[in-house]
Amino acid sequence: MATITESTTISGVYIVEPQVFGDERGYFIESYRREWFPQGREMVQGNRGNRVAGCLVGLHYHLHQADYWYVPFGHARVVLHDLRQGSPTDGATQCLDLGEVDGGDNNHLGVFIPPGVAHGFASLSDMTITYLVDSYYNPADERGVAWNDPAINADWGVADPILSARDQSNPLRSAIEPMWQPHIQLRP
Repeated sequence: MATITESTTISGVYIVEPQVFGDERGYFIESYRREWFPQGREMVQGNRGNRVAGCLVGLHYHLHQADYWYVPFGHARVVLHDLRQGSPTDGATQCLDLGEVDGGDNNHLGVFIPPGVAHGFASLSDMTITYLVDSYYNPADERGVAWNDPAINADWGVADPILSARDQSNPLRSAIEPMWQPHIQLRP
């Protein structure tokens, strides 16, 4: 059975350490189960991204969508930052490594990211990331905050990242317009 741990840094973020079943043929893991997370958000879309070493994606956030990330190949440094006004962890930043850490075996960790928590990753090697989301892609719900915002103070593990034009132009946290500022969401 997987070990599910709520982050001690950001409320509502869960880190999954799945059980690995292996033999001479390889291994099998159950990487996601809806019942592992409070509120049982149903994931409705699966996505995959391949990145070369040195890329940085983020920081992105959604007002309504939750994500679940897993890195089956390579090494990603994940950065999370709580933007939710009213959250007990508003302003907290957490960094964690997913995948083949230090060139070794895959740690198989997964991470559940609730709405309002900014998220991004740096590819510390060539890598693949898979992510499940609980609503279909809606560009109006996806926002961004500057990856290098000093208020966030993230350790990305890359000195000169490869960034999209969009991620180069995201505003500082202090410049997020009020209508795009996340708040704690209570779901039945």
